[in-house]
Amino acid sequence: MQIISTNIAKPTTIIFDGEAVITGIYKTPTNQPIYLGKETVKGDEVSDRENHGGEFKACYLFSENHYAYWKNLYPNLDWNWGMFGENLTIKDLDETQIHIGDIYKLGSALVQITQPREPCYKFGVKFGTQRVLKQFVKHGCPGTYVRILEEGFVKTGDHFQLIEKAKSSLTTAQFHKLLFSENRNQDHLKLAINIEALPQYKRDKMREYIK
Repeated sequence: MQIISTNIAKPTTIIFDGEAVITGIYKTPTNQPIYLGKETVKGDEVSDRENHGGEFKACYLFSENHYAYWKNLYPNLDWNWGMFGENLTIKDLDETQIHIGDIYKLGSALVQITQPREPCYKFGVKFGTQRVLKQFVKHGCPGTYVRILEEGFVKTGDHFQLIEKAKSSLTTAQFHKLLFSENRNQDHLKLAINIEALPQYKRDKMREYIK
């Protein structure tokens, strides 16, 4: 996996249901290294602190490989890296291969895979339709957030170096299914409640689904 683009946002005001809302989803590429802090990417707008940023959502990664699929669905949008609100656009990020808890060296930072993206209405506003939320979930390629174990700079061209593979974990794709499927895999649920790289509220939610 390799960084194709580093992206940050300035605060942008959108209108939803007649109300003005500030968002940081409108990210654009930057030509310089960005600094991954413990709770946010330095210089990046995080307006909704309840659902974005923080220890388990400090930085969002999305795969370059999925762009062609979405460009085909929405050809009239103004496409550029960062379109999905990701801080890092990654070549060959595969949600079926990365595991929650995996630790990577990236640039001068140390990062840990945490949880997939769950789209909200702001994503729908950016794409011009709230239908995109269901399409995003159904596609099953949500990217991933990372926890920053060691702060540091990353830049375009940096490669991921696997430092530690998670044990008794789930892939990002498997956990994404647990979030949105009606018939949840019970074995996967029992694994999820013990994954320390997930925030406690997510583990508690998985516990509710165990039969």
